[in-house]
This record gives sequence, structure tokens and C-alpha cells, in this order.
Amino acid sequence: MGRIVYVHGQFVPEEEARIGLFDRGFLFGDSVYEVTAVIGGRMIDNDLHLARLERSLKELDIPIAFSRETIAGIQAELIARNDLLDGTVYLQVSRGEADRDFFYSDALAPRLIGFTQAKVLAGTKAQQNGIAVDLAVDPRWQRRDIKTTMLLAQVMAKQAARARGFDDVWLVEDGLVTEGASSTAHLITADGRILTRPASRATLPGCTQRALARLCAAEGLTIEERAFTPEEAQGAAEAFQTSASSLVMPIVRIGETVVGDGKPGPMTRRLQALYLEAAGVPA
Repeated sequence: MGRIVYVHGQFVPEEEARIGLFDRGFLFGDSVYEVTAVIGGRMIDNDLHLARLERSLKELDIPIAFSRETIAGIQAELIARNDLLDGTVYLQVSRGEADRDFFYSDALAPRLIGFTQAKVLAGTKAQQNGIAVDLAVDPRWQRRDIKTTMLLAQVMAKQAARARGFDDVWLVEDGLVTEGASSTAHLITADGRILTRPASRATLPGCTQRALARLCAAEGLTIEERAFTPEEAQGAAEAFQTSASSLVMPIVRIGETVVGDGKPGPMTRRLQALYLEAAGVPA
């Protein structure tokens, strides 16, 4: 027997899980999702993830049929039933099931699924040594602030970057970096300022980004929210990206340009330590 997953009100073995052929998430990508990190059996920044889930649902006019407490309980049960210590817990809410039609009825009942994935998140080789990111034209739709399951553009961008020998990819639009294909992009200037794009429809509001921003404010560190060019990124003192599954990830090369001295810098190391300490991860 494999994992226990949650499908439409029931916890079942993954081998028995079924999603309907006419689920709008399957047919149209008419669904949203969230991924919460789990370290030492504890969910990290889950309040931010559940708030973002609610926002995504509201933006797509999908009824919020489950309270935050109910969803958090489902997540906790998934973690417990799968004995998950480190990894992620995934949630997806689709508008519901109906015969295929671009138009949808307001009477549809949203469908919730969830599962866990075991994965070492803290102290990985990539976090110790940093990663290289490619640069690619951003091919996505105009509402990237909604965390939908329409991820084919990101899949293609990541796959192309890997084929070129990179670990990940940052996307570029109108001469400016938008974000990573599944992360928030950050720079650190020579005078110690942390740069990242402001919230807009062009980027997804990152939960790890927000949690880190709170920690930076408490430490008196300066965060400047503005867009930046690929050239500015390549000339930065340091660079890193944030996400639930990679936490604070150093970037040591952008395209063919080495960032700084090609090693994770001192400010990035400080931010990694701050975040892990707040998450309750032993040093």
C-alpha cells in the first residue's frame, strides 16, 4: 500500500484514488493549488498558504466551501497518516464536475484533493552550494497572481533550462525579470539591500517571500520592492530565490554569468539561517 491521499471527503490509498473524467480542473485547468512545506512533521507558513488559497479561489469566483480549520485538519491528518517528517503537503481545489462546456454553473460543488510528498527540504546540497538559473521569455497568461494548476508553460521552461544544463529558470517579460518558474526572485545589492518585485498581476505573491520579509523587518534589513533587469541581476552582489519547496535557495549563476564570486554570499547565508531558525530547524 502506498500513500494515503484525500479525495473528495475521503482518505484512501493512492491506488484507489479517482478524479472524475469531467472535473473542470482536468478539462480546463479550472482549479487552484497550494504546496506547504513540512519540516520535522510541522507545517511551515501554512497560515499564509491557506490565505493565498482563499484569495485564488475568490479571484476565479470558485466558492470557498471549506474553512481554513477544516483544510488544516485535512493537511494534519495526511501528514499523520503518511508519517511525514520532511516534505510537502499538496492541496488542489477544482470548480467541480460537469459535462464539458466553457460556461459553468454557479451550482457546481468544488472538489478538494490532497496528498503528501516526502522530500528533504533543509540542508540540501543545492542550498549549501547554490544553483544556476537560465533566463527565458515569460510565456504565461496575464493573471500570474492566481495560483492555478495551468503550469504547462512553467513545465516547458524548466525542461528547456535543464536540457541546457541549468537547475532552474527565471522568466523575463518586457526586459524585466518577473519571477522564477516556481519561485520568487531576489537580488542583494552591494550596499545590502534586498530587491524583489512588488505584488501585481505579473507575479505570484510568494508565501515564503512574505514570511522572510517579516523576519527581515524584525532584523532591520532593507527590502526594496521594484522590478529589475536580467543584467542587473547578473551584476548583483548576491541572488537567491524563495519557495515552499526550496526555502531560501542561493543563486550562483544567472545565464552564463557568475553571480558575485560564484558561491552563496554572506547575506544569503544570514537569510537562510533566519528562516530556518523561525521554522524551528536546528542549526
